Amino acid sequence: MAWVKIPAENHPLFLAALPKDKRVTTLKMFGATAAKVNGQLFGGLFGRGLMVKVSPADMTVALALDGAEPFDPMGTGRTMASSVLLPESVLDEPAEMKAWLQKALDYTVTLPPKKAAKKKPKAKPAARAKPPAKTKPKAKAKAKR
Repeated sequence: MAWVKIPAENHPLFLAALPKDKRVTTLKMFGATAAKVNGQLFGGLFGRGLMVKVSPADMTVALALDGAEPFDPMGTGRTMASSVLLPESVLDEPAEMKAWLQKALDYTVTLPPKKAAKKKPKAKPAARAKPPAKTKPKAKAKAKR
């Protein structure tokens, strides 16, 4: 899928549809709002649609929606496991969006918590080579007569 800027008006729609659960956290990802539970991403805005991580049974139902497709954020054919990009029309139906995000949360909490990635130590700047020391030209030795 070609990258499409997420419409600003979709952010508050997404936040309003998120399940009210103290385990849910939000973050910015791909220039949009996304939601996690137990370190696992379960929903987020992408392009003009809504990405959700769902059970295999719900995946079948989701992919039957007109315009839905497996979630392939890079457009390379490598889809994210159990994730589907729902069509833009879902964002026009607050109850439907809320239902999909609840299904995504319900499924994702059954998965093992994702461990936080270890922070890589900051790379030290490369040592700069010292310029060669300047030397005074040697005075020519006086010739002995």
